[in-house]
Amino acid sequence: KSEQDADYIPMPMVLIDQDSDSEATLVQVSFGDRLGALIDTMKALKDLGLDVAKGTVTTEGSVTQTKFFITRLATGRKVEDPDLLERIRLTIINNLLKYHPESSERLAMGEAFGIKAPEKKLDVDIATHINVKDDGPKRSLLSIETADRPGLLLEIVKIMADVNISVESAEIDTEGLVAKDKFHVSYRGAALN
Repeated sequence: KSEQDADYIPMPMVLIDQDSDSEATLVQVSFGDRLGALIDTMKALKDLGLDVAKGTVTTEGSVTQTKFFITRLATGRKVEDPDLLERIRLTIINNLLKYHPESSERLAMGEAFGIKAPEKKLDVDIATHINVKDDGPKRSLLSIETADRPGLLLEIVKIMADVNISVESAEIDTEGLVAKDKFHVSYRGAALN
């Protein structure tokens, strides 16, 4: 289906970026040209104990992208806790499903919580790609691309903690049914080899 088609459902995107800003966690949300001011999303983030320090909206072609710079209300600092990062991601996706129910057919969570489940599903065994490359002398960049599901981020971080891999920062990217996560990691202060 083309973007001009009245039935076309754009790709919903949620990106959580820990690297671009030293003071705040950057959250980007896009869903074609269908997102408004996202007041409800900002309120939901506030309910998680977060402050939207700054927000920007940009339009590129037919895609409107909203960026939030968020900090913890209690400390004024960026979000480091993987559990809270996952709650942020799920809160934004839940709001997408609530205010744009048509997004459910393009999101993995649409299967359980949407009005219409995705027609295409990813085969978890086939769709997973893991890549490790050097990211300086003392850390590595671990990239994981896999089928999205609730709790995935916590599962990944727990597995890394279980094998003593330290996560220094992360970029959490949800593109429809696919999670594309990048972690800056080290093992006992050194890059993975």
